[in-house]
Amino acid sequence: MEAIEELSELSEAMRQAAAVLADEDVDETSSSSSKRPSTFLNVVALGNVGAGKSAVLNSLIGHPLLPTGENGATRAPISIDLARDSSLSTKSIILQIDNKSQQVSASALRHSLQDRLSKGASGRSRDEIYLKLRTSTAPPLKLIDLPGLEQRIVDESLLREYVEHNDAILLVIVPAAQAPEISSSRALRLAKEYDSEGTRTVGIISRIDQAASDSKALAAVQALLLNQGPPKTSDIPWVALIGQSVSIASTQSGSASADNSLETAWRAESESLKSILTGAPQNKLGRVALVDVLAGQIRNRIKLRLPNLLSGLQGKSQIIQDELVRLGEQMVTTAEGTRAVALELCREFEDKFLQHITGGEGNGWKIVSSFEGSFPNRIKQLPLDRHFDMNNVKKIVLEADGYQPYLISPEKGLRSLIKGVLELAKEPSRLCVDEVHRVLLDIVSAAANATPGLGRYAPFKREVVAIASAALDGFRTEARKMVVALVDMERAFVPPQHFIRLVQRRMERQRREEEVKNRSSKKASDAEQSILNRASSPQTGGQQQSEGKFEGNLKSLKDKFSKKEKNVPPAPPEGSALKTAGPGGEITAGFLLKKSGKTNGWSRRWFVLNEKTGKLGYTKKQEERHFRGVITLEECNIEEVADDEGGSSKSSKDKKSSEKEPSLVFKITSRIPYKTVLKAHSAVVLKAESLADKTEWLEKLKNVVESKGGQVKVESATPPMRQSLSDGSLDTMARKPADPEEELRWMSQEVRGYVEAVLNSLAANVPKAVILCQVEKAKEDMLIQLYSSVSTISNPRIEELLMEDQNVKRRRERYQKQSSLLLKLTRQLSVHDNRAAATSSWSNGSTADVAPTN
Repeated sequence: MEAIEELSELSEAMRQAAAVLADEDVDETSSSSSKRPSTFLNVVALGNVGAGKSAVLNSLIGHPLLPTGENGATRAPISIDLARDSSLSTKSIILQIDNKSQQVSASALRHSLQDRLSKGASGRSRDEIYLKLRTSTAPPLKLIDLPGLEQRIVDESLLREYVEHNDAILLVIVPAAQAPEISSSRALRLAKEYDSEGTRTVGIISRIDQAASDSKALAAVQALLLNQGPPKTSDIPWVALIGQSVSIASTQSGSASADNSLETAWRAESESLKSILTGAPQNKLGRVALVDVLAGQIRNRIKLRLPNLLSGLQGKSQIIQDELVRLGEQMVTTAEGTRAVALELCREFEDKFLQHITGGEGNGWKIVSSFEGSFPNRIKQLPLDRHFDMNNVKKIVLEADGYQPYLISPEKGLRSLIKGVLELAKEPSRLCVDEVHRVLLDIVSAAANATPGLGRYAPFKREVVAIASAALDGFRTEARKMVVALVDMERAFVPPQHFIRLVQRRMERQRREEEVKNRSSKKASDAEQSILNRASSPQTGGQQQSEGKFEGNLKSLKDKFSKKEKNVPPAPPEGSALKTAGPGGEITAGFLLKKSGKTNGWSRRWFVLNEKTGKLGYTKKQEERHFRGVITLEECNIEEVADDEGGSSKSSKDKKSSEKEPSLVFKITSRIPYKTVLKAHSAVVLKAESLADKTEWLEKLKNVVESKGGQVKVESATPPMRQSLSDGSLDTMARKPADPEEELRWMSQEVRGYVEAVLNSLAANVPKAVILCQVEKAKEDMLIQLYSSVSTISNPRIEELLMEDQNVKRRRERYQKQSSLLLKLTRQLSVHDNRAAATSSWSNGSTADVAPTN
C-alpha cells in the first residue's frame, strides 16, 4: 500500500508538471481533476459476464460496494475515484459530492448502484456512474468497472473511451475454470490490441476456490503464474485471487473494534491460495500481491514518461526565467529607489536607441536611403527646362532692365534667373529634413518598444517618447533654418568670375569668327590680284625658249629621280605605337606621361582604355596586373592644352620653337567642379610620346566621353589671338551688329551649367547639415535632455509614471509560482528517475548473478 501511495504522490507531481507544460493553472487543475486527470492511476477492468470483475474491484476497495452476480450485474460503466485517508476506521466510507462529504455504508452504496443499474437496464444506458470515495482500506486509484464484453452496449467506441488512454492499467480478469482456454479470451485479445507490449496489462485469475477440484484448471493457472502459458500471456504479470468471498466476508463478520481484521483476512486469503496452488510463486497470490503488481506496472509507465517530462520541464524553466528577466524585478517602494529605476530605464532606452541609429537596426537605414535616393531625385526633378526656356529667359532679362551694352552681358537678368532657380532647391531640402525627422521619431518608438523595462511601465514609456519627440522637433527647426541658409548663401553670391568668363568666351568666339572670315576674304583677293598680274605682263620669245628648256631639264630630272625611287623601298610612314585588343578593338593600351601633383614632374605610365566600360586605368609597368588608379570617363571632360600650360618649364627660346610644334598635352577634368577625377586630384594632365599617339588617344577618348554626354575641347590649328583690348577689337565688336537672341541662348546655357553645378553641390552639402543638426544632436543632446527632464520630475509624478501595469504584475506572480513549482517538481521527479535507474541496474545485475546453469 505504501508503494501505491508513493506512486500516487509521483503521479500527482507528474500531473502538475503536465499542467505547467500546458500553461494551465496548477491550482485550477488540482481543484477540478477532470480538466487534466492523471491516467497513471486509472485501472480498467476487462472481462466476460460472470468473470468476477466487480468482486476483484471490491477486493481492492476493501468494501463490498459494487453489485455482483452471475448474470452480469454491471450494465453501465462505473467509475470510482478512491482517496486513502488513514485517519478513518476500516469500516468508514466517506462519499464526496460537490465538495460535500457524507459518511455512508457499503450496503447503502451497493443498493443505490443496483437501483440505478436496474433502471437503466431497459435502455442499455451508456452514461457513466461516477463516485468519489475516501476510505482507509483502498489504494489511491481510479477503478473503472466496465460491463461484460458480451453485452450489447459494449462496443468499440465505449472500449476506446476508457482503454485507449496510454497510461491506464488494464485488468484482464479470467475465471480459474476458463484458464485452459485463456488464448480465446476476448478480454486478452482487447488488451493485446491496445497494449501490444504488455507494459500496462495485469492478468487476474479469479475464483480459485471454485476450481480447487479441477486439476486441469489448476495446472493451467500455475502455468500462467509461472509465465509458462501460451505465447500471448508470457509478457503479462498474472495474479491469483479468491475474490471478496474470504476477505470482505470475514471482515464484515469480525468485531467492529478490530481495525486489523481486514489485513488478517487478506493474509488468510493468501494462505488459502497457497494450499490450493502449491507450486505457484507466493508473490503472485492474493490481494496484497495484486496491489504490488499494480504498483510495479504503474511504476514502469511512469518511468517511461519521466525522461521526456523532465526534458520538457527544463526547457519550460528556461522560458520562465527569460520571461522573469524580461518582466524585471518587483518595483521598489522608496522615492530614491523609484528615481533610480527611472534613470536606469533611461539608460536602457539610450542603449537601444544608439543600436538602432548607429548599428543599422530598425529604420536607421532609411536615413542613408533618403540622402542617396529621394533627396537627389527631387533635386534632379526640378523644372530647369521650364525656367531656362528662351521665352522665360528673355522675359526675366527684360524685366531686369535689359542688356547692359558696356558689359555686353545681361548680367542683372541672369543673376535674377539664377536666384529664382536656386530658390526651388529650398523645398527638397525642407522635405529631406522632414523625412529624416520622421525616421528619427520611428527609431525613438522602436527603441522604446525594444526596451524591456519600459514595457512594464506604460505611462513612463509614453513620457520618455514625448520628451525625445519634443527634442527632435527642436532639432528639425534648426535643421530647416540651416538648409535654407545654405541655399540662400548660393543665391546671395554668384561669383563675378562667372560673368567675366561669359564675356571673355563671347569675345573669343567673335574674334575667331572674324578671323576666319578675314582669312578667307584675303585669300580670295590675293588670288584675284595674281591673275590680274599675269594677264597684264606679256612674255618674249627668248624667255619662252629658256623656260621651255628649263621645263625640259626639270622633266628629265624628275624622270631620273622617279626611276631611282622605283628601286628604293618607300619609308614607312610615322604611325601610332598604341596596341588594341578585344573582339571589336575596344581595349587600347600604350604609354603616356602623367604629370605628378606633388613634384610637378612627368612619370611614364602604362595606360589601358576600355571603351565598353568607359574606364581608363594605369599601372607603373606594363606587366603589372592591378591598376594603380582608374578614371571613370562617364563623369569627365577632355581638354587639349599647350605644353607650357601642362607645367613644363622652358626658356624663351624653347617656347618660341615650341610654338611652331603641335602640343602633345591634354587634360582630363570632372564635369562637376567640386568632384575629383582620380584619387584626390580634380584634374589629370597627360602627355603623349608622339603626335600620332596623341591623335589616336584623343580620338578614342572623344568617342567614350561624348557618348556619355561629356565635352572634348581641342585647340584650333591657328594660333590664338591675344586678348588685349588695346587693339580696337572691343570697339569693333561693339559696333558689329549681332543676333541678341542667339547670344542670349548661348549665355543661358552657360548659366544653366553653373546652376546645375550649384545644385549638385547642395545635394552633397544638405545631408551634411541634416546629419549635424538632427542625427548627431539626437545621439547626444536629445539623451541629455531626457536625463535632465527625468531628473527634474517630482517624486509623486515619478511614482505615478512608474505605476506597474496590473497585468504585468499578475504575470510576474504567476511565473514566480511556476518557477518555484518547476524547481520542486524537477527535484522530486529527478529523485524518482535516479531511483528507477538504480533499481533497474540492480535488477539487471542480480538477474545476471542468478542465471541458471546447465
